[in-house]
Amino acid sequence: MTQRRKIWPLSELAGELERCRHKNLRVVQCHGVFDLLHIGHIRHFEQARRQGDLLVITVTPDRFVNKGANRPAFPQDLRIEVIAALDCVDYVAINEWPTAVETIRLLKPDIFAKGSEFKTGKDTTGHVLLEQETVRQAGGRMVFTEDITFSSSALINQYVAAYSEDVREYLTDFARRYSADDALSYLKGAQSLKVLVVGEAIIDEYHSCEAIGKSGKEPVLATRYQSTDRSAGGALACANHLAGFCSQVNLVTFLGQNGDHEEFVREHLKSNVVPNFLYKQNSPTIVKTRYVENYLSQKLFEVYHMNDDLLGEAEEAELSAVLEELVPQHDVVLVADYGHGILSPRVIEQLCRSAKFLVVNTQSNAGNNGFNLISKYPRADYVSLAHREFALETRNRRLPPEAMIEHVSKKLNCPRVMLTQGKYGSLTYMEHEGFRRVPALATKVVDRVGAGDAVLCITALCVAQGAPAEIAGFIGNVVGAEAVTILGNERFIERVPLYRHVECLLKFHQPDAEAEKFKETIRLVA
Repeated sequence: MTQRRKIWPLSELAGELERCRHKNLRVVQCHGVFDLLHIGHIRHFEQARRQGDLLVITVTPDRFVNKGANRPAFPQDLRIEVIAALDCVDYVAINEWPTAVETIRLLKPDIFAKGSEFKTGKDTTGHVLLEQETVRQAGGRMVFTEDITFSSSALINQYVAAYSEDVREYLTDFARRYSADDALSYLKGAQSLKVLVVGEAIIDEYHSCEAIGKSGKEPVLATRYQSTDRSAGGALACANHLAGFCSQVNLVTFLGQNGDHEEFVREHLKSNVVPNFLYKQNSPTIVKTRYVENYLSQKLFEVYHMNDDLLGEAEEAELSAVLEELVPQHDVVLVADYGHGILSPRVIEQLCRSAKFLVVNTQSNAGNNGFNLISKYPRADYVSLAHREFALETRNRRLPPEAMIEHVSKKLNCPRVMLTQGKYGSLTYMEHEGFRRVPALATKVVDRVGAGDAVLCITALCVAQGAPAEIAGFIGNVVGAEAVTILGNERFIERVPLYRHVECLLKFHQPDAEAEKFKETIRLVA
């Protein structure tokens, strides 16, 4: 069989395998990313092939590879090409779904082969047990091959990593002190937390344009409209981030008069977010419109549609009554304060007095002109702010970050504080641990809008459960690395991709062992 005939579209491959089964040929399937094909994969394929008559390899497509920044290292077309070059492989196809489950149902293999590392059934994502049950339902069985095993992620981390030497050294050191299970235990524990989000609902709108030149009569840049994307931002985005990790999230927010944009908002909240909508009179639902030059993804300018006047007396009383009922029912109350008028001194005092664990971010943006400072909250249990927001609060942008954090911690009587610094990483303070710095883990930045919200939300879940400062900082920077690759809030931080990202990064704890094992294998083969 030539290499060209080995590579099939998945839909056509199903029919081809059905014809093979009519000839009494037993089909064996292996599935994976195979980002860096190595001797462990080849031995796995060869053993799997001996279980039947035909070996089919299905490969995770690029868009579903959840292994962190700059992964996959090799695009899907190259990955299937190198697999198809192996004599033991009969068919190769790119999967169309995030997991192998739907592919198993489609191809109905007699044997589904996994590596020995999955034999215990211990799998963060839960995919192995689901695959095993799907194979059984399709009339096949799962087998585990036994041979040399390697980690593509560990080898890529060692030899193809996009991180600087300093970051790689940090990750190696971190992974010697904390396992993936240590870090992920706080994310897994978040499922039982009862979380309430309070803050402004914002719709993020992006108009993509193509720059076509200067206007003929005025010094104005002319652009050609291409498309519009809208997503749920502000407190809506916070609720959606949290909903990926918690069983249920409650949301209290204001929409515009007469439910302006309410249908859109409801459609863009996850099913396990329970909204409590209030309505601000003489106001629209807040929409932040950004015009973006498409080729470079460069923002040209923004337009805010909003009325940032304070709530009227009746509206404030209505919000206070809703909070009086809901706040005591929740383990964590997260306040996403964008400074657009719904969080009055009376409401803030109520939140500070009644929340069991209060998490706060006060964002400085063009709409509040730097007047939205964290010190308007007399108390908090956890605060996460950007460096600029600390500088505005302390009125001294040249203060060392440690001094900024100490100022905020003392003023709010807040024992847990995180300062985020973009490409310079983060600094986390906890009263009984002191300061812990974690370097930035982002290697590609598409858009920074919404990244701070994502970091705030996911770290809040960890901190509320007593996570050490360094684990909270590490999780926060992994989340930040994912968030800055997303345009606005078109996607949210999800449980399984984040688990996989953390696991792949922490395979740094054995790069030397992997490298030595690889060298020894090459020596034996030679």
